[in-house]
Amino acid sequence: MNKDFLFLRACRREQTRRTPVWIMRQAGRYLPEYRAIREKADFLTLCKTPELASEVTVQPVDIIGVDAAILFSDILVIPEAMGMCLDVVESKGPVFENPIRSAAGVESLATDGVVERLDYVMQAIKITKEKLGGRVPLIGFSGAPWTLASYMVEGKGSKDFRNIKSLIYNEPRTAHKLLEKLADTVIAYLNKKIESGCDAVQVFDSWAGILSPWDFEEFSFRYLKYICEQLKTNGAPVIVFAKGVNNLEKLASLNCNVIGIDWTKDIGEARAEIGDKKALQGNLDPCVLFAPKEKINAETERILERYGNGSGHIFNLGHGILKQTSPENARYFVECVKELSAKYHVQSEAKSGNY
Repeated sequence: MNKDFLFLRACRREQTRRTPVWIMRQAGRYLPEYRAIREKADFLTLCKTPELASEVTVQPVDIIGVDAAILFSDILVIPEAMGMCLDVVESKGPVFENPIRSAAGVESLATDGVVERLDYVMQAIKITKEKLGGRVPLIGFSGAPWTLASYMVEGKGSKDFRNIKSLIYNEPRTAHKLLEKLADTVIAYLNKKIESGCDAVQVFDSWAGILSPWDFEEFSFRYLKYICEQLKTNGAPVIVFAKGVNNLEKLASLNCNVIGIDWTKDIGEARAEIGDKKALQGNLDPCVLFAPKEKINAETERILERYGNGSGHIFNLGHGILKQTSPENARYFVECVKELSAKYHVQSEAKSGNY
């Protein structure tokens, strides 16, 4: 691992010459080059074919100039590897044929050998590292137990999450059994990703914000804490992104390096709340990338200014980039971060390289 990568230094809150930038879902449908590959393979085939997954992982590095690559995959490869039948429908998103709705369903999940069944992910990591050739670091990721469980119980995306919430209120022991199985699997999966060559890992708890503060404590945070404590990072930074959760003091107590925030939180206030405990990642509204370039520039400057001087900021969107986004605007956003952020960092002629 090249520990002097700009992105990795920022994760560790070390001095950098500018703010690093990458984009959640940066390997995706907004890029014509990605869509060209998707014409040859469906989504799950793309995830499971290491050569293709590595190709789309590297695309944003070459095309829009981001400071880190994130391995192309999906959070739901874990429940599929546990034996659930997953179908990704182009117009509807992921669908599980037989959702988990009972204790018997939880018991039926095949937890032994999950990481071995996900070996195609590890092969993609190795190929991607070769293709990157040390230009930028590689991020691996996983869904958090609560978010994975939400999909597994709902069977698909949801507006009201009534099935998973009914489970935690009516059968909390069953819910915890499911979350425990998922947490142990996520730990093994991320540890294997780090071992295979990922330079950092991110845990996505995309649905954490649907919970009340006390339910978040019991059904989400408990497992985020357990995961962060059990990871064998070997120096790889850990990022936790719990979308919609504004209790940053709680998140800052996690044994991780970086807290991701969505666009509804003022990053200046977030920094004031967290202090020097963690680096922050975020948090431009993805829809700003539909605006004229002058607005993209102004909003990028606003976030940099709100964060203020010094290290510990990784610029990103507040959630994944939308498929309708212009690649030109995405590239311009990355250029804005690179050009505008230097003045917020102490410059030193004694430093060189990726610093």
